[in-house]
Amino acid sequence: MARRRLIGKVVSNKMTKTVTVEVESSMRHALYGKVVHRTTKYLAHDEQGCKPGDVVQIVESRPISARKRWAVESVLNRGIQVSELAPEGESA
Repeated sequence: MARRRLIGKVVSNKMTKTVTVEVESSMRHALYGKVVHRTTKYLAHDEQGCKPGDVVQIVESRPISARKRWAVESVLNRGIQVSELAPEGESA
C-alpha cells in the first residue's frame, strides 16, 4: 500500500524531534460551487532539524506517539530566518 505524502509549511518546532506542519488544501463546495480553503495541522517526527517557515514533505508512518503519525521526508525549501535585532542605541 502506498503511503500518503503531503506538502506543508513548518509553523512550530518547540518540541523535541517534532514539528507542527500546516497543510493547506482547497476544494470546491458541493452545493455552492465556491472554492473553500482549509488548513490542517499535523505533528511530524523531525530528524532533519526543520525551522519555522520551511516547506517540507511529510509522509505517513506508524504511530510514533499519541498524536504523531507523520514523519518529515524532505525539506523542499528553507524558510527565511530573521534574527532578533537589538533596539537602536543599545549594543549587543
